[in-house]
Amino acid sequence: MKHLYSLAHLSAISLPPVDLIEVAARTGYEYVGLRVTRVTDTEPLYPIINSATAMRATKAALAQTGVAVWDVELARMDPAHTPEMYLPLLEATAELGARQIIAQLPDPDRARAHDRFAHLCELAAPLGITVNLEFPWWTETGNLATATAVLEAAQAPNAGLLVDMLHFVRSHSSLQALAELPRHWFNYAHLCDGLTAMPTDISAALFEARSSRLAPGDGEFGVENILAAMPQDLTYVLEIPNDEVCAKIGFEGWARHILHTAKQHLDTEPAPQQTNTRQETTA
Repeated sequence: MKHLYSLAHLSAISLPPVDLIEVAARTGYEYVGLRVTRVTDTEPLYPIINSATAMRATKAALAQTGVAVWDVELARMDPAHTPEMYLPLLEATAELGARQIIAQLPDPDRARAHDRFAHLCELAAPLGITVNLEFPWWTETGNLATATAVLEAAQAPNAGLLVDMLHFVRSHSSLQALAELPRHWFNYAHLCDGLTAMPTDISAALFEARSSRLAPGDGEFGVENILAAMPQDLTYVLEIPNDEVCAKIGFEGWARHILHTAKQHLDTEPAPQQTNTRQETTA
């Protein structure tokens, strides 16, 4: 089947939200993902949360292009960050018309990590937002098993599991275990590809994740096999940063290339009809 596609902000993190939305529209995406918190000290911080002007400009670009916001990131709850600190992120997500946020739990205290995720789900529920747990493979919640334990402990109806192809492969997570998980946990997937060889150290791992991913089908991850273990009607989010290629062909050229490559390898039948979910996200 054909899928709906979203352009993740990390694929072109140097583009401000309005520019990202316009690139997505010109290159054929239905959605974008927006990063409104900073993960590293070196990446840009776009002031949608704290600037009414930036919020208005972003919403105007969405209305003008017809592109919608699929998800907003990132609630990264390490020991120093509580769920309440992400209330502005939740409120901005709702104002943008999105229904999905991404959370991560780089916290060695597993009981605290489980409690915080459950509490974030509680805070998100009145806004109609689902909290999707991602498991970066170098963190304390770094594989499918530890992420599964979080969702099982939370028992929250608005909890989701976000499988990123890079993190799934690098953490040596189990395809069989993935196929056995509750289907309602899955709302979308982060797509990328890469080479079989593992990074040699944490610096190389971070560089690969943030600056050197490949389009689905251009690497050796077996993306099709991973996706076959998940529901088939998911939205596909292309999170594929590649600094080297973007320097040569630009972010718009890269966004067009990864979408074309993903569709060529993964889409086989007519695209699904738009539903009320899409209409809600543009409200």
